[in-house]
Amino acid sequence: MKEKIDNKKIQELIEKFSDLKKENKLDLSTDEDLVLAIMNLVSIEEHFFFTAEKAADKKYYDLLKNIREIRKSLLKKLVKNSQGEEWCISKHLLAGSMRLMEVGTKELGRGKKKDAYEFFEKAYELYSLFWGINFKVIPVDDLKKIDGRVINKSDKSKNGAFAKFKDLVKKVVDCCIE
Repeated sequence: MKEKIDNKKIQELIEKFSDLKKENKLDLSTDEDLVLAIMNLVSIEEHFFFTAEKAADKKYYDLLKNIREIRKSLLKKLVKNSQGEEWCISKHLLAGSMRLMEVGTKELGRGKKKDAYEFFEKAYELYSLFWGINFKVIPVDDLKKIDGRVINKSDKSKNGAFAKFKDLVKKVVDCCIE
């Protein structure tokens, strides 16, 4: 995948988004809020599934179905190519990011800061990859070339594709715009 990432294309994209932000034609803070809402809705779907099974109460499946419909309608606002892999990959990247954030938060609460920070780093990598896909920085077909290091806790690499996506998100997505 590294050979497919075009640094010039990423830099051009950063400049384009910076110009749009200056002209007030782009408010990615709203999109970021929407992404976080979607992440939480995926989490709620998971909780309803496990609650239905643990409580042996099928009414939770109806709630799961309702939440799923809300999540789908919101995801359509962000994922423009809702056909095929891009849709599914986007959903799973957000779900994975949310779960890794939760695990990191639990580790932080247990006083395991080093482990927590590693989970947070991986969560942000997945989150950044979501934006990389939906900003069309890379074609979805290239994602098949990502190796298992994406969620490997021992990967200490600070360069390569994920570093580029993280840099892109840091420069373009600003949640503090009101």
